[in-house]
Amino acid sequence: MVSFIDEHRQTYGVEPICSELPIAPSTYYEQRSRQRDPGLLPLRTKREAILRNEIRRVWEANFRVYGARKVWRQLNREGIQVARCTVERLMRKIGLEGAVRGWKVKTTVPDVSADRPADLVNRNFKANRPNELWVADLTYVAT
Repeated sequence: MVSFIDEHRQTYGVEPICSELPIAPSTYYEQRSRQRDPGLLPLRTKREAILRNEIRRVWEANFRVYGARKVWRQLNREGIQVARCTVERLMRKIGLEGAVRGWKVKTTVPDVSADRPADLVNRNFKANRPNELWVADLTYVAT
């Protein structure tokens, strides 16, 4: 929204634009001052920027296999106090994932040559009254 207001502020002014948008003029001016001077950023934002670098460093140093729990433990061993949920959130935000053991279970392998059962409901899964229409897919059950 700040960039939109910046584009149109010469034509309409900040306050009229903010009165139409769900943003207060003070919020706009605060965001602009934070863009000019990063020292005005909240402490949480500054700390998260440092933590992101530390999380990435630990993740890279461990062959990109550490998940949030192991990264969190390593950071705490190094004396960087951080909550596990914070590490999880920042790893998700950065796009880092740990290695997952095992394989993804595939419950159904379709046979292309097999006959398909008739579609008795014609893809209309709406019932006018209770117990009028029951639909189930049991193809994942081994028989």
